[in-house]
Amino acid sequence: MTPFTFATTPSIVFGAGAIARIGALAAGRLGPRVLVVSDAGLVATGLVAPAIAALEAAGSAVALFTDVVADPPEGVVEAAAAAARVHGATGIVGLGGGSSLDVAKLAALLAGSGEPLAAAYGVGNAKGPRLPLLLAPTTAGTGSEVTPISIVTTGAHTKMGVVSPVLLPDVALLDPDLTRGLPSAVTAATGVDAMVHAIEAFTSASVNANPVSQALAREALRLLGGAIAQACRDGADGAARGAMLLGSMLAGQAFANSPVAAVHALAYPLGGRFGIPHGLSNALVLTQVMRFNLPAAGDAYATLGPCTFPDCPPDAEAFIGRLEALCVEIGLARRLRDVGVPEDALEMLAEDAMGQTRLLVNNPREVGRADALAIYRAAW
Repeated sequence: MTPFTFATTPSIVFGAGAIARIGALAAGRLGPRVLVVSDAGLVATGLVAPAIAALEAAGSAVALFTDVVADPPEGVVEAAAAAARVHGATGIVGLGGGSSLDVAKLAALLAGSGEPLAAAYGVGNAKGPRLPLLLAPTTAGTGSEVTPISIVTTGAHTKMGVVSPVLLPDVALLDPDLTRGLPSAVTAATGVDAMVHAIEAFTSASVNANPVSQALAREALRLLGGAIAQACRDGADGAARGAMLLGSMLAGQAFANSPVAAVHALAYPLGGRFGIPHGLSNALVLTQVMRFNLPAAGDAYATLGPCTFPDCPPDAEAFIGRLEALCVEIGLARRLRDVGVPEDALEMLAEDAMGQTRLLVNNPREVGRADALAIYRAAW
């Protein structure tokens, strides 16, 4: 058997109402002064205040950073780290969607180590140490609470990643109740994002592709495929919300160790150039990338079909068709033209995608510029 390594968040707490335990969990791990990293929109929903109250009741002196935005730029990351230093933070809590969790990871790193952000970009360049870190997701999509990855917007149309085991938090706190208020459109896009994580982890050509990630990917798809439509129909369905959040986490564990590939590589330029949310960007190119990959990954896709949809035959084309039907059912846009991408931008997008070498190397079939352009054209 091929050697591999597998690393994940050492402590995972899951359950409805689990956010009430945040004070006790933080008290033994984060020290007396805690910075909570979130965004203004989430604060306005009232979800953050009970967490702060629980932290304070457990004896923590709490400061709140709420300047996180989607696709966070370097300035937001630096500001969060500065807020941690000003507060004298001994620990960080990230509470929110993937962007808040990514910023919290990097704030813990920069405030804890003093290393510059620019030196941390890439794989294995962030050395640490970081401040103690607890992450509590409010969306079921990125799996950031169990990944050693943070994505930062570095220019008008570019993103870079910090990938290092030091970013894995000490605690992932998963409370499905925190996701009940998500609108259907967000539930759909983030849910498909998690499904893409599992599909790409299962078929990854990474040198660290491994059976643990594959097992987690299968279970993630079982949970996500069985719950996403219901979660979109009825956002208050606790069982569906729980399955989505747990499936997202398992998919995160899978791709954190068996990395994602061409779907993400082609999705990132859509976000960078046109501001399309990451989950929707993935959904827009998913099935076209899968069709491109059929010669190399058809058998794997055939395996995943019945895992995701129990009535799906073990056939790759049937699986792709079911994914397309699911995206229609949950209301996601299906064509690039539908989200404002002009046809004359496809060449530029293909060029941008070729810069995602960290991801493309993991694809089961080699992707050239002409291939990327053909995929974009098929998705347009």
